[in-house]
Amino acid sequence: MIEKILKKYFPMIRTEQEVLTEISRKPALDALYKSWNPDQQREFLDFCTGVKGCKLLYDPFFKQVMNPDLHPERLEKFLSLLLKKKVKILQVLPNESRMAAEDTLLAMDIVVKLEDGSIANVEMQKIGYAFPGQRSSCYSADLLLRQYQRVKTDKQSRQIKFSYRYIKDVYTIILFENSPVECRAIPDQYIHRGKTVFDTGLAVHMPQEYVYVPLDIFRGILHNRGIKSELDAWLTFLCEDAPEMIELLIRQYPYFRELYNQVYKLCGNMEDIMGCFSEALQEMDRNTVQYMIEEQQARIEEQKGQIEEQQERLKEKDSQLEEQKDQLEEQKRQIAELKRKLAAMTD
Repeated sequence: MIEKILKKYFPMIRTEQEVLTEISRKPALDALYKSWNPDQQREFLDFCTGVKGCKLLYDPFFKQVMNPDLHPERLEKFLSLLLKKKVKILQVLPNESRMAAEDTLLAMDIVVKLEDGSIANVEMQKIGYAFPGQRSSCYSADLLLRQYQRVKTDKQSRQIKFSYRYIKDVYTIILFENSPVECRAIPDQYIHRGKTVFDTGLAVHMPQEYVYVPLDIFRGILHNRGIKSELDAWLTFLCEDAPEMIELLIRQYPYFRELYNQVYKLCGNMEDIMGCFSEALQEMDRNTVQYMIEEQQARIEEQKGQIEEQQERLKEKDSQLEEQKDQLEEQKRQIAELKRKLAAMTD
């Protein structure tokens, strides 16, 4: 049976009956479980019993395993591979002036200050359509402004004259569960790195950098070719819940066994794991509603644009009709004048 694949490596995984029995013994847990719809109940039971792996990109689970306050080396390793440079996390920053209230289908969000003073924001968005390039630019600008304010305040407190050269890089890293159309147009690439450069080769350093990771494209490539690098291994860990792929990952990179072990130890505490799962569901429900609002707003804006376009066409047609009417009147006047001249010649 498929659930036995993971139980070989994690013997603490329980059977479905054991999980349901514990839930039924505690009224609060039983009520919480019954508040979920059948699909949600099935999803919960599947990852508790090893039928599927846990979705680590959901914020509550991600923070349990990848919490940079408790295990900074894990996120440091992932970011080092992604940014192609050695990363050391100095501090986890609060989402103070972040635009989180506007987020659409946000499933994970963390902001860290690195040892060299740069800032990295790592997010997972479920729907790429709702996260256009303009939004990435706004997030990056927000990070840059936060750094500017912090650096300027720090220098002033130490009576050091502020210079913009103190500003370090800011990295906006977006993981997409469902990639935007722009990424799907390049189906053989799953890492997109970008920054501002000048077409003349002008060597002016611009501090804003972006990394897009369309995980659905990565999974398609992964299933065709397997895990080919350590970065592939980390992306597999973050997005893959098929037991066969988890087993492949553990065999190729035993390091991840301890991380999964932590997840399944968490599953042993029913209150904690149900709380995490419920929090993830609430987050998804809230973001789904926000997404529906944005989608409806987009439709309204599209319809508004179509109406305005139609009104412009009608105005243009009215203008053409007025012009044709004037031409017709002019032709009538010319005919009348010709008739008058003809009558005078006849007389």
